[in-house]
Amino acid sequence: MPLTLEPNLDAPDAFYEALIEAHRDLTPEQSHRLNARLILLLANQVGELAVLREALAQARSGLAAA
Repeated sequence: MPLTLEPNLDAPDAFYEALIEAHRDLTPEQSHRLNARLILLLANQVGELAVLREALAQARSGLAAA
């Protein structure tokens, strides 16, 4: 399965709202832990190491440009 880089969320605004709500009233440490747990849950859902490595590379390359 190749990494999907085109928009693929069926309700992106609703997801963003749910993500922001999940972080509401958390300390910065709790927020970081939430993000880490969410990443691991979603990585498990993807399941393919090659796709996850490509996603990591894409995410990191975006940081270098910023």
